[in-house]
Amino acid sequence: MASAKKDNNDIVFLPLGGVGEIGMNLGLYGYGPEGNRTWLIVDCGVKFAGPELPGIDVIVPDIKFLEDEVDNIAGMVITHAHEDHYGGILHLWPYLKVPVYATAFTAGLLAAKAESEAGSEDVPVTVVKQGERHKIGPFDVEFVAMAHSIPEPCALAIRTPAGMVLHTGDWKVDLTPGVGLPIDMDRLAELGREGVMALVCDSTNAIRDGVSPSEADVAEELKKVMAGARHRVAVTTFASNVARIRAIAEAAAANKRDIVVVGRSMHRVIEVAGELGYLEGLPPFHDEEAYGYLPREKTVLLCTGSQGEARAALARIAAGDHRNIALAQGDMVIFSSRTIPGNEKDVGAVLNNLADKDVEIVTDRDGLVHVSGHPRRGELEQLYRLVQPKVVVPVHGEPLHLAAHAAFAAGQGIREVVRGKNGDIIRLTAGRAAVIDEAPSGILVKDGEILDDPEVTGVKERRKLSYAGAAVVSLVVNRAGELLADPDVTLLGLPDTDDDGEPMEEIVIKAIVGAVTSIPKARRKDKDLVGEAARRAARAEILDVWGKKTLCKVMVTQL
Repeated sequence: MASAKKDNNDIVFLPLGGVGEIGMNLGLYGYGPEGNRTWLIVDCGVKFAGPELPGIDVIVPDIKFLEDEVDNIAGMVITHAHEDHYGGILHLWPYLKVPVYATAFTAGLLAAKAESEAGSEDVPVTVVKQGERHKIGPFDVEFVAMAHSIPEPCALAIRTPAGMVLHTGDWKVDLTPGVGLPIDMDRLAELGREGVMALVCDSTNAIRDGVSPSEADVAEELKKVMAGARHRVAVTTFASNVARIRAIAEAAAANKRDIVVVGRSMHRVIEVAGELGYLEGLPPFHDEEAYGYLPREKTVLLCTGSQGEARAALARIAAGDHRNIALAQGDMVIFSSRTIPGNEKDVGAVLNNLADKDVEIVTDRDGLVHVSGHPRRGELEQLYRLVQPKVVVPVHGEPLHLAAHAAFAAGQGIREVVRGKNGDIIRLTAGRAAVIDEAPSGILVKDGEILDDPEVTGVKERRKLSYAGAAVVSLVVNRAGELLADPDVTLLGLPDTDDDGEPMEEIVIKAIVGAVTSIPKARRKDKDLVGEAARRAARAEILDVWGKKTLCKVMVTQL
């Protein structure tokens, strides 16, 4: 009987985002018999939209499964305050209203974000400390101190009667992280001795050999690079990397320079980090208004925009349209960051604009001015040795990263390695680990103030508009279906004329008139039939002349 009970109360893992992609992390742990599980949400992140979703602000996981299971959710636990792990809370929590657990830094950034976004609900957060254990429903959750490119990152040791799962979150091995606690290697080893059944682990750098350098190494390099600068220095980095912000401020002070902060998100992080004591002992940070009167050779600019974001500080400075900040020949810009895949074009545009100004550019190709916050293979190997998992589930990565992590884990002697995808329900029980079912999954998009499925927000038509424009036609007919005036045609995003110089609008009008007048008089009384004939004719003529399938809309008024 005891064995049967254990079989009925497995622990399962269900990712709704973050597996097979970088970003939008949302994982579920379920404990109990099939059909009556209690769920723990781990992280609630966003992904930023690309050109394939024009007009969309952010993408979040579809939570239909969670809405159906809302009465069975014990709580939501956040591992750290990067947008891809906590950025979806304000969008999705109002649909769930479950208890949220996070460290003070994450809670502080969430509150600051809510204040800056109109209409956001206040999310009550139970503030936890690294090292603490909390009982959340049937889950005993320990917040284990890790190292990452943000303060207070936690792995989660999730204990249930079915066994312990270690969910790493984002991490690396760094004993000198610059800000906050180092990774707690001793505690990880203790967990290993207690018995880690399954390890659900970050895969971002699983294709890279070796061990990542420390934040302390970057801090020393920044001092050296800044010492060689002749004039102004601008440094861009991820706003959430408080250790890097501190290192930049210390490098500025070591070189007798004042630091000026530009960018709303940078100010927000500095305020929260300052309140928690992470920036103690540093000289004051100046607002951008001070930039104009500080000596050129005594200034360091700390700015947002490391990913080439059009509205961020660095892009506007590089383009020469920032109201308070300008760079000149001989100034230096340090990219203390890496380019996230997909952002190469935007970052390249900023680099080219800076090069046009004869600004000296320093990236991680020129020196150790940035280091990743994710583990390479050497660090994965260290973690395996410490926690000795029986099962490994690679997460947080694109298919290439997941495949590399799975192969590496198998090569390290892990007997059960389970690769899943978003929507897979994965049984984590040692000896029987496998994908056992599938749940609804997908994406929702934030389109202005609307959160919905992308196909009902107008994105599909918006995408067509971006490729081939639109034709809007208005027809006025009498009861017999005869045209009372020439069609009124508005073309958006189309060429003005064809190759022979004939106006495109006249071409479309001729096609519409020909199509309508060719309809037998008896059938022309059907307003819908007239409208559809006009739409088909306009679209076909534009395709014939221009070679593109334009979006066509026709309105028929019958008098």
